[in-house]
Amino acid sequence: MNMPPSGLPSGPRKLYVGRTDIFPRAIDGFYRRLKWAVMVVTLAIYYATPWLRWDRGAYAPNQAVLVDLAHRRFYFFAIEIWPHEFYYVAGLLVMAGIGLFLVTSTVGRAWCGYACPQTVWTDLFLHIERAIDGDRNAQLRLKRAPWSVSKIGRRVLKHGIWLLVGLVTGGAWVFYFADAPTLAHDLLHTEAAFVAYATIAILTATTYIFGGFMREQVCLYMCPWPRIQGAMLDERSLIVTYKDWRGEPRSHGVKRSEDSGDCIDCQACVQVCPVGIDIRDGAQFACITCALCIDACDQMMEKVGRPRGLIDYATLEDCKAEAAGAPPVPVIRTLLRPRTLAYFGIWGAVGLLMVFALGARNRLDLATAHDRNPLWVRLSNGDVRNAYTVKIRNMESRPRTVRLTIDGVAQGRMWDSLSDDHKAGRAILLTVGPDRVDEHRIYVQAPAAGPAAEALAFALTATDGSPDRATDDDRFDRPETQP
Repeated sequence: MNMPPSGLPSGPRKLYVGRTDIFPRAIDGFYRRLKWAVMVVTLAIYYATPWLRWDRGAYAPNQAVLVDLAHRRFYFFAIEIWPHEFYYVAGLLVMAGIGLFLVTSTVGRAWCGYACPQTVWTDLFLHIERAIDGDRNAQLRLKRAPWSVSKIGRRVLKHGIWLLVGLVTGGAWVFYFADAPTLAHDLLHTEAAFVAYATIAILTATTYIFGGFMREQVCLYMCPWPRIQGAMLDERSLIVTYKDWRGEPRSHGVKRSEDSGDCIDCQACVQVCPVGIDIRDGAQFACITCALCIDACDQMMEKVGRPRGLIDYATLEDCKAEAAGAPPVPVIRTLLRPRTLAYFGIWGAVGLLMVFALGARNRLDLATAHDRNPLWVRLSNGDVRNAYTVKIRNMESRPRTVRLTIDGVAQGRMWDSLSDDHKAGRAILLTVGPDRVDEHRIYVQAPAAGPAAEALAFALTATDGSPDRATDDDRFDRPETQP
């Protein structure tokens, strides 16, 4: 029989503690209004973007932002990204990562507190819950109340609206991958592809579960960023901070003694926290830096006649200086320091590099493939002919006429399969369709006298005056080495 170690309880131990419901109290203030503004802007961008139009001509889709998986294209207003240009997407991800480092090193988890999708949708779900069930105290009473027609009706209404929000969220997402008006018509008339309905169902379920039930659990247990943020912060990072040197000892009420601090232990900062932590316990990985506790504390300080800022955005360096009676470090010095300047420099350099690459990129591409069987054909006049498959990529949304030339292979002539050898020459004109890869069959003829394998270079230039140019090297084969 296994005996428990000395000093430990003998009963079974729980390795997981179930979630405790959190009912944040509504609050008004500068940071709450800022969160409102960010939520409205981000949701408007998410839901409205697929419906924006952008005229690209008759040969390309007119949806401003479109991930066209069927044709392997990504459209972003005037920018079109092809599969072989995925490094632009990688560059955007690098910029996003560095930008997150920059924001966190300066103002803590501002992304998590204001703009993270999990935060935005959870905040929306919380407002829906308050509108139906009431504020914090009413929600607590409703939770403890026995089931009744009123309680069931509120629950059905709340969860129905949550599911509707999830449905609209999933529906907006699929519009990024197809023409929005056409897909909306197909969805309403049950004519869309199964994958569209499946994607909407999955995103509806995840939005409903993450925003309505898991909420802060996603931030605490599923998101890796709370664990990483510690490496981004230092004593000069602005974070939401409780100034314990000013607030302690707490008075536990409005009545204060001479040695009491400003904190009256009203619990307002805890009641408004969407993750249910007490900021007075110090810096915690669970804090998403939403700053609602600042609004709650400032309101309470005004009511009891004490200075605002007991909980505030501050650096640890400022707190030490303020506790010692020294003036705080100016915010501009906190922001403009070597660490943040380095992050901003790298972020800006990557962005400028991508802008330059976009402006200088070539809109024509060329790839040739020599026929392997047979390598050559001897013609009736004794010349040797080689055949090539030439693929020309036109990355503009209009047809283009291009000039294909060859270099090397003395006395070599070429023609395409749609013409005949009477029109052969060192250069030919080809028409390439808009926004596509066209394949052409090219024949090159040269005298049999010469090396068995001779270097042959194909060059492609645009005839519309643009600087686009592409080259590819290949070879010209003969039956044997000639003297």
